[in-house]
Amino acid sequence: MAQAQLLEGQSGLPVDNPTRSYWHREPSRKLLGHRTTAELPRSADVVVVGSGITGAFAAHFLREKRPGLDVVMLEAREACWGATGRNGGHCQPAIYAAAAPHIASFELRNFLFLKSLVEEYSIPCDWRSTSGVHAFYSAELFDIVRSLVNNLADKYPDLAANVAVVTRGEDEDKSGLGGSPSYLLEGERRELTLDGLRVPNAAGAVVQWNAASLWPYKLVAFVLERLLASGTNADEKGEGSGSFNLQTNTPVTGLSKADIFIPHSGGGGSNQGASSKSIWTVHTPRGTVATSQVFLATNGYTSHLLPQFSDLIVPTRGQVSSLKPPPPQHNGPSEQPPLDIGHTYYIEGEPADTFARDDYLVQRPPPAAELVYGGGRQHAKKRGIGVWDDSTIDESVAWYLRGELGSVVDLSPRHGAGTREPQTGEKSKDEEKLPPPPSKKQDLEPTYEWTGIMGYSRDGHPWVGGVPESLGGGDGLWVCAGYTGHGMPNAVLSAKAVVDMLVGGDDAEIDLPPEYELTENRVAAARLEDEVAEVDEKGSLFMEFGSLREGL
Repeated sequence: MAQAQLLEGQSGLPVDNPTRSYWHREPSRKLLGHRTTAELPRSADVVVVGSGITGAFAAHFLREKRPGLDVVMLEAREACWGATGRNGGHCQPAIYAAAAPHIASFELRNFLFLKSLVEEYSIPCDWRSTSGVHAFYSAELFDIVRSLVNNLADKYPDLAANVAVVTRGEDEDKSGLGGSPSYLLEGERRELTLDGLRVPNAAGAVVQWNAASLWPYKLVAFVLERLLASGTNADEKGEGSGSFNLQTNTPVTGLSKADIFIPHSGGGGSNQGASSKSIWTVHTPRGTVATSQVFLATNGYTSHLLPQFSDLIVPTRGQVSSLKPPPPQHNGPSEQPPLDIGHTYYIEGEPADTFARDDYLVQRPPPAAELVYGGGRQHAKKRGIGVWDDSTIDESVAWYLRGELGSVVDLSPRHGAGTREPQTGEKSKDEEKLPPPPSKKQDLEPTYEWTGIMGYSRDGHPWVGGVPESLGGGDGLWVCAGYTGHGMPNAVLSAKAVVDMLVGGDDAEIDLPPEYELTENRVAAARLEDEVAEVDEKGSLFMEFGSLREGL
């Protein structure tokens, strides 16, 4: 699709030839190319722009709370072809790393809501509840994280119960359990050592009990298909009917607003003044849709429709590879089991660069059992900041992802968690204190390599709520975007909060961290902070942990 002339920092539209994501290898036949009606509806009660996890659940909650509304969803490409369909397959709340405990609780509620929904409807999205291993390869970064966990344990023990710290344990005995939490049973302790967690070279690790891997596209596809199957809603009298209309391959190119005045008549037909109402016109290459409510679920592309957001939500390109596991070795006395890494992973920091690395890993189920590994932005041109084109990959990042994984995670097959090859002799105490030798680098064969566009927020928090006129909005325009690569444990309840604002009025009870709410005061405060590119240049994790460095 042709791109209009853009302002500095403004995102373009989603390109029509994106890289092929692993998660799109089995697209929904119902959704591919779907247009509920051949012609674009001329009007709607609500227009949702975007069909990823935010847009899909916005429509879900709208149908749930106001079934009589006519909802039109417009998607530039195929359904769920943006960030949700191009991520790393994780869902994990930030417990110790959240900016505040109530934000950690909000993310945990998001996670538990999704887990419950998948179980209730038996959603076929390969949801696998597991533990999340955060392996730190910078001793300085691990010290920062340990202080965060200790502070959480002191002040919010209920939240701290969701995490465990694993250290190197150099001063422990020869049991092999040094560094694991002492309150666990021996078998549990053996699993919670750096060796048992498959990160023997890490400076330390944090384990979070609430984590999951999943097929994110299939989750969203289920929600959208269910909305389409619901058809229209009407009461017993046939009144109050509503509908859900999905229009794919229909990019929104612009928004315009007109205020109309509605006269009020008193008794005897006398005019008692007038009230105003905003009508939005949503422009597409196929025509326009008139509506009183627009919900932008556009994440990294938000500034294309609202250029005033160019410095607040910055498109940032991430990259992911699905990699074949190392081939089994056949020179042992018995057949080796297939590789099962058993956890999801975040690989964070480097020995010589504290905040440089923020990689992530999940494993797909057998028989293929691909390793889905993402990150490496430090090797991308301009670190991917300001990039909204996902039609290509960075070869330097692809090279890194193919070759780096085996050096940070032990990919050897095991017969049991935490078991190791038998030793021919005991190590001396001095030998035990030495870190294990670096793992051998091994290039893994990719099955898919793809990119996707995230939305990085200037102050690190999503922007959720009504858009003020100073940012190009006004009455009836809403946004839920800017997750900074952390949308899966935030998007669903953030979308619900906007729906509650939209349908519930000023008195509605809203479940949303105040840091997420879009206000002009927050915008002004955010613009006093460094721009996204300036912060990110200091390291992928600097926004999250950098301010804590001086506190050590």
